[in-house]
Amino acid sequence: MNLLQVGAQRNNTASTWLVKFSILWLLSQNCCKASAVWTAYMNISFHIGNRMLSELGETGVFGRSSTLKRVAGVIVPPDGKMQHACNSNTSFSRSKNSKVWLALIERGGCPFTQKIKVAVEKGASGVIIYNFPGTGNQVFPMSHQAFEDTVVVMIGNLKGMEILHLIRKGVHVTVMVEVGRKHIIWMNHYFVSFLIFTTATFVYFVFYHIRRLWVARIQSRRWMRLATDLKLAFSQLQLRVLKEGDEEVSPNGDSCVVCFELYKPNDTVRILTCKHFFHKNCIDPWILGHGTCPMCKCDILNALGIQVDVEDGTQPLQVLMSSEWPGILSPSEEGTDNECIPARQTDKVTHAGEAEELPTSQSDSQPNTGEDAHPSP
Repeated sequence: MNLLQVGAQRNNTASTWLVKFSILWLLSQNCCKASAVWTAYMNISFHIGNRMLSELGETGVFGRSSTLKRVAGVIVPPDGKMQHACNSNTSFSRSKNSKVWLALIERGGCPFTQKIKVAVEKGASGVIIYNFPGTGNQVFPMSHQAFEDTVVVMIGNLKGMEILHLIRKGVHVTVMVEVGRKHIIWMNHYFVSFLIFTTATFVYFVFYHIRRLWVARIQSRRWMRLATDLKLAFSQLQLRVLKEGDEEVSPNGDSCVVCFELYKPNDTVRILTCKHFFHKNCIDPWILGHGTCPMCKCDILNALGIQVDVEDGTQPLQVLMSSEWPGILSPSEEGTDNECIPARQTDKVTHAGEAEELPTSQSDSQPNTGEDAHPSP
């Protein structure tokens, strides 16, 4: 049936769409490559009175282009109130004995690359940048230009301000930075948005195609059951083989209202429950497509006891079946009597099987019933 072909086409459409989505997914994976982030272990030491205190923790994150190595030295902030170190004239006050030192710079005011460049030009072996005020101890991997043999680390604002206050009080603070753990970041915020959108779209189309396939499967089962019922019901309709001498094949005889051709000898006609008859090859697809008599609009299927279950979301049988027989002529608008006359079992008509097996002599002995069986429309 055409319905099965439509179901196959829907399956092909769903498969094609899934292939396209897979290609798009792979392309998006290539566009959003994974990046590695390294944490920093920091051992901060300082003297208070006669005591030396130290603090060790995984408090920093290396910049994306930072050199990954161990470095130790004195922490030196920029001179003056502004701690951004954006100006190339920024100075760092340090003791002459401090050969290795790390600049402590506040985030903001200019790009990270500019801050690092100023500190490196002043002789810093590393740069520690602390986050904006109000961000607590939040950190993130910075994007900046690579500087050879220079360690770049970001720490939280609270930790940075704590170190700055100690230095301003005259405390000598040193730090040892070591490479911590590696973290893989597969997604950025752009990719997260893309992923949410594509996932929602994918789920929608999956459920949409599943529902279409489910409806097509239900309709296919209904067609199979209906085909079986129609086969049994059509066997109840009487058949007659026309022969020479019958009134229907005479020059004044009527024609089939479906194909508009005159009846000829040896034509097989089917007699409906309303006593109208037509060419078997014409009326069978007509009933399947319309369900009614072309002349009197009698509901043949209902008269044969076929009850069509109209499920939610499905079309009436007449609309569904009409797609199976494209090209059938429209029924005549004449004849509005919708009451069906019950079929009578008489010896004047024979079933299809009996008509084929009757000898010629016996068929010739049948009286002419065309006048009673085929009233003019």
